[in-house]
Amino acid sequence: MSGAAPAPPRGRGPVVAALMLGMALAALDGTIVATAVPQIVGDLGGFSVFSWLFSGYLLAVTVTLPVYGKLSDTLGRKPVLIAGIIIFLIGSLLCASAWNMAALIAFRVVQGLGGGALQGTVQTIAADLYPLKERPKIQARLSTVWATSSVAGPLVGGLFAGYVDWRWIFIVNLPVGAVALWLIVRHLHEPARPAAVPRPRVDWAGSLAVFATATLLLTALVQGGVAWPWVSVPSLGLLAGSVALACLTVVIERRAADPIIPGWVWKRRTIAAVNLALGALGLLIVAPTVFVPTYAQSVLGLGPIAAGFVLSAMTLSWPVSAALSNRVYNRIGFRRTAIVGMSVALAVLLAFPLLPFPGEAWQPALIMLVLGAGLGLFQLPLIIGVQSSVGWSERGTATASILFNRQIGQSVGAAVFGAVANGVLASRLAAGAGSGAGSGAGSGADAGVGPGLPGDLDAVSRALSHPGSLSASSEEYLRRAVDAAVDHVFVGAAGAAVLCVVVLLFVAPRVFPVLADEE
Repeated sequence: MSGAAPAPPRGRGPVVAALMLGMALAALDGTIVATAVPQIVGDLGGFSVFSWLFSGYLLAVTVTLPVYGKLSDTLGRKPVLIAGIIIFLIGSLLCASAWNMAALIAFRVVQGLGGGALQGTVQTIAADLYPLKERPKIQARLSTVWATSSVAGPLVGGLFAGYVDWRWIFIVNLPVGAVALWLIVRHLHEPARPAAVPRPRVDWAGSLAVFATATLLLTALVQGGVAWPWVSVPSLGLLAGSVALACLTVVIERRAADPIIPGWVWKRRTIAAVNLALGALGLLIVAPTVFVPTYAQSVLGLGPIAAGFVLSAMTLSWPVSAALSNRVYNRIGFRRTAIVGMSVALAVLLAFPLLPFPGEAWQPALIMLVLGAGLGLFQLPLIIGVQSSVGWSERGTATASILFNRQIGQSVGAAVFGAVANGVLASRLAAGAGSGAGSGAGSGADAGVGPGLPGDLDAVSRALSHPGSLSASSEEYLRRAVDAAVDHVFVGAAGAAVLCVVVLLFVAPRVFPVLADEE
């Protein structure tokens, strides 16, 4: 039962402004915190666990997405979004008052519990407000928020950390969130539920089971190969536990009257195909977002800010392409538009390993520009296609489902491609040590290529940031090793792009079903 969609309300401007502010809270969070990490660690300590500032937040966002999606269909969008903003702001206030790294990590998790509601519910309300023909406008605005945040976040974070205090990166969320909260409370009006219709029961058992399963799985993916080896008791225990909990979740959801992850999410070809395609996109996106800054700094020798601008080419072309995608999918359909976009992305990903060494900064920037254009044509038509195939009472669940799968794909991609990069790098370093690479101005050990010296991507990147300690030949060898590692990651990302195309060709329906009231 799809449920009747409420008519788009008049005076949508204040609500759209609130959605953009809410999205800005979530979008700025990662980039603004990353810039201030040195100051945070210098003040609170805890360098060995600071990565959990990001992992803990990502974990909380991901595991709550399907829960908030179902709650927004059951209880309404407004209460879920209000609760999410309040939780996020409480987490921000707690982060600003953190007294050590453990407390800050815990409070970042609280932020993430609110961030899950922000990401999923904002996208759902945007689809509620605009009919199919107008939906690219609001989605393009939300994409622009992400693009602007990727550029402005490091700048704002650097200013606060360098000239005020790192705690202000969390305090600044409070006025922004307060304005968004006021606009939502005052201007977002949802249709009243008919008195004769009983309020559905919330599947709290299913919510807890989904939360626990995703928590164990993501912890295994995020920490495997970092905090402990992949083949170790913690990794195998977490993976086995996540499998056992997944089986328990299936049992609970089959017995639930109104499950948190209903079976139709995977039984309908359109949603199932987009879930798989967006999961593969999550895999793919790790290559540019995680490894291009490292490539720009370690191979091209750029500074952190210049390296960020290389990546920003993608975040600038993505929303522009997404905004124009309706002109394409209105003519050839959602599926074909997405195939065209991913085909462009595939060609670009395969072109990256062909870049000359060391090359010029404009070359990877151009690659990123075209990649963003292709991904804008790919992602937005699929999201709009799914949202247009379901009614109001299912839209929150459907939207959260595809966002959840993209987040899971991104976590898997970070683990897989991190292992690929470090494996290639270790192989090159071992070969270099064996052949005496870097012995021109000193021994292999002095050059940083020998046994016991940098053996993973992060360690090599740090060594290259202080080139005075390396001979010229050793420095070039390390740069070539990083270049080879990133090339292999992009080949892997191209494999994920192929998977996307295969899913769209053989799983997705040729024409996405669109409800009559969406046309």
